[in-house]
Amino acid sequence: MNSPLLQGGTRRRPGRGRRMAVVMLALLAVGAVVAYLAVAQDDGGDLPVASAGGPRVPSRADVEAPTRPATQVPPGISIVGPNAFNVRLKSGKPRAALVYDMKTGRVLYKRHPLRRLPMASLTKIMTALIVVDETRSSDKARISRHALGYSGSGVGVLPKAKKVPVEGLLAGLLLPSGNDAAIALAEHVSGSERRFVRTMNRRARKLGLRCTKFVSPHGLEPGNRTCAADLAAMSRMAMDEPRIARLVRRKQVATRFPIKGGRLFVNSTNPLLRRRYRGTIGLKTGYNEKAGRCFVGVVRRGRRELGVVLLHSPDTGTQAKQLLTAAFKAGRA
Repeated sequence: MNSPLLQGGTRRRPGRGRRMAVVMLALLAVGAVVAYLAVAQDDGGDLPVASAGGPRVPSRADVEAPTRPATQVPPGISIVGPNAFNVRLKSGKPRAALVYDMKTGRVLYKRHPLRRLPMASLTKIMTALIVVDETRSSDKARISRHALGYSGSGVGVLPKAKKVPVEGLLAGLLLPSGNDAAIALAEHVSGSERRFVRTMNRRARKLGLRCTKFVSPHGLEPGNRTCAADLAAMSRMAMDEPRIARLVRRKQVATRFPIKGGRLFVNSTNPLLRRRYRGTIGLKTGYNEKAGRCFVGVVRRGRRELGVVLLHSPDTGTQAKQLLTAAFKAGRA
């Protein structure tokens, strides 16, 4: 065994260790620059190709909310390659944005796709996925006192202690983003909010949604966090569920309900549906002070079906229209 790594008494020429250290430091510096450029490209192409002002300096937001490695992109979503189109968004930049092909999962436009951010009521996409997986459309759920003690947005007319159709609660969850409906559905499926949240997090891990964490079924708290790429994956699964897809494409849903008049009317908060943006078929809005305005939208035109994710956007309706219009035009080029 003549290896110098195993012979503690092997002598070295004077100065060799110092030269080796200098070489190693140089290699590490080069590696750091390459890694930074790769992350910037995967994070939405924020580095300009050429700039008179020199290289981009990482902002405080980059430091406070670092992007995960691209190897942790959720299954079914591909963020490889440059943006397929360029667009100058009105009203300021969102904290994260994504445009993607709903059928293939290929990302066409990205801005910070893996940055973990609060998601507000976009949480309810996962809530709905679990509900349709664990219930039948004919099921009924009892409304507890706890469900009526909700905060934030709600259906507002749920009858205490009565059994109501799960489909009506699902409509109230997805269209007006009812927190009371979210609590009632969580209790129906798991017996309590806490047990339902554990199910949500187990499902997220099983699906490979590595930047997603839930602390409630409605998303009122800022502890509900995700990234644009994970939301894209969730939206593709949601739109494959007929019970969800049937509801989120409509501006208003009326369903039989044990209240005065016998019917529950709920209206969608989807800004694309409200603006009659052609081909809109989904999906969900969200807002709280920490998360800002959030949105996942889905539009189908001909054989193409595109999704858009916006997190902490100054104007979800306008920016979603800009991004989707540019994406459809780019597809015809």
